[in-house]
Amino acid sequence: MPVNTRLVSLFMLVLYTSATQSRAEVLAVVPDAYDGGIRNPMMGFSSGNSNHPWASTEHIYIEWNELENHESDGLSKILKVSNQKFGHLASQNKKAIVRVRLHNRNRNGDCYFWPSDMTTGDYSGPQFKERVVRLIERLGIAWDQDPRIAFIEMGIIGKWGEHHSPSVTPEMQQILGDAFAKAFRNKKVSVRHNWKSFTEYPFGVYWDSWGHYDQMGNQGKGIAEHNRSENRYLDSYVGGEVAYDWGQWKIQPGETATHSVSLPRHRNFIINSIRWLHGTQLRWIANYDYNDPKAAAGAEEIQKVFGYRFVLNEVRVSMRELLTVSFDVTNEGSAPFYYNWPVEVALLKPETLEPVWRSTFQDIDIRTWHPGREWTEPDWARVGGWREYDINENWNSTGVTGWTHPPVSQTVKGCFEVDVPPGIYVLSLAVLDPAGNQPSLRFATANYIQGGRHPVALVNPATQQTGRLPEGFPFDDLSGDSNLRYQVDIDETRALAAYRKLPPLRLSRLAQRAAQEWITLTDRQDRSIEVALLDVGERTLRVRRRTDAKLVKIPVDMLSDADQAFAACLWDQKNPR
Repeated sequence: MPVNTRLVSLFMLVLYTSATQSRAEVLAVVPDAYDGGIRNPMMGFSSGNSNHPWASTEHIYIEWNELENHESDGLSKILKVSNQKFGHLASQNKKAIVRVRLHNRNRNGDCYFWPSDMTTGDYSGPQFKERVVRLIERLGIAWDQDPRIAFIEMGIIGKWGEHHSPSVTPEMQQILGDAFAKAFRNKKVSVRHNWKSFTEYPFGVYWDSWGHYDQMGNQGKGIAEHNRSENRYLDSYVGGEVAYDWGQWKIQPGETATHSVSLPRHRNFIINSIRWLHGTQLRWIANYDYNDPKAAAGAEEIQKVFGYRFVLNEVRVSMRELLTVSFDVTNEGSAPFYYNWPVEVALLKPETLEPVWRSTFQDIDIRTWHPGREWTEPDWARVGGWREYDINENWNSTGVTGWTHPPVSQTVKGCFEVDVPPGIYVLSLAVLDPAGNQPSLRFATANYIQGGRHPVALVNPATQQTGRLPEGFPFDDLSGDSNLRYQVDIDETRALAAYRKLPPLRLSRLAQRAAQEWITLTDRQDRSIEVALLDVGERTLRVRRRTDAKLVKIPVDMLSDADQAFAACLWDQKNPR
């Protein structure tokens, strides 16, 4: 990180004076607040645009037949496709929200993505049930520990994977719910209608017409009531997309994404909906005009209420035999942070502001830093029908909103043994991404230096003295830091070992075919031969020809595409990779 050396030299003199002002006492520091938006991990606007000022998540659809187009496709293909889809994310400090789908509809009509050996449109047959469970098992192996993934949207069923056309039957809810709960022990999973389907599972929700005037009275209300009765938002995230292409969307959320963020009547409606539903992220609305000053300013106001916003109220430091650090933090956002990332305390060299010692607080869980509860309910008018209720397009008649139960400050404390050369150091706090254990999540404080750390005080361990940061300390602007990264270390050996332990498909057509006494093979000229299968090699099949009982070897590359896939599957089962 570039450092103003003249300022550091001047400020080193002040460091000594400041540090000698407190010996073996508790130093209390109130860091300056940061009032702007923060591009923090796994919250806010979701966008695939690498230049988006706030997006730390990218929504990625993956078609089933990209991951698996035939029963013979294995985990290696899923890992390869995942690297293709997610390979750019770490360098942009972004994480993916992933949804697998079978059906898409766009301006050109319907598109289907079923594997070539499955029946398009069959969401309930025996083959579908077994193959979908197998796919989810494999996705769990590939994705549950992948640091590039923030959240998993269940998808799969229906148009766009939105669990309608068709809806998810009670039987499939249990099959999919059990499979996803088992496969994803680490990642948070969401479904389309968690207040009325998958109710026995701890899944979050993705609402794909967020804040839409025609859906607030049934879907928005359903999410809000489920949050109140089950506190589901405390366990898993609420998100989705804002739709601008159907019904009365021009009333709310507005005609375009730019209108949604720039015009106060739409922006305030979106902000109230995020607070009300404890929203973490939204997409499509992210496609506003970045070059429109009003849109840019309005988007920042929305970014400030998305997800979590951890404000450092006070930090207390003392240095005796141990370094003792405690701090009070309040979540002024709308939702928790959903993963238990560690909180670092570090001592930085004043000359470089690089750490010479670092440790983490024990026995704390930042997932428990909860936001306020029960945001002001909108005004409703009962209309019946599928909409059930119409919402006041200005949210309510008074224009007054807020938390019924404001957020409660949380206190964190830790004691640390420090072993550093004698001298004065800058004490900093940070929240680390476990993928590399580097600073990532930022507090909403102006006490910040590039690289993700928050300087709060001075410490001289040798003399057991503490002090305040001097006037003129070279803080950086949170919004200008493009240096944050995380590390990707995918253990494909572990994944493949877990894959080999998966049971074979009970209804496997390939397995049934291989078990037959006589099978028919076809070559590329559409000529057929009936044989008994004796042994499988990587490039040849050893068979007994039925017509004359002669033993022959058939080159795999002579066979039709379907029979080459059959041979490859048999080879993989014999020699799992």
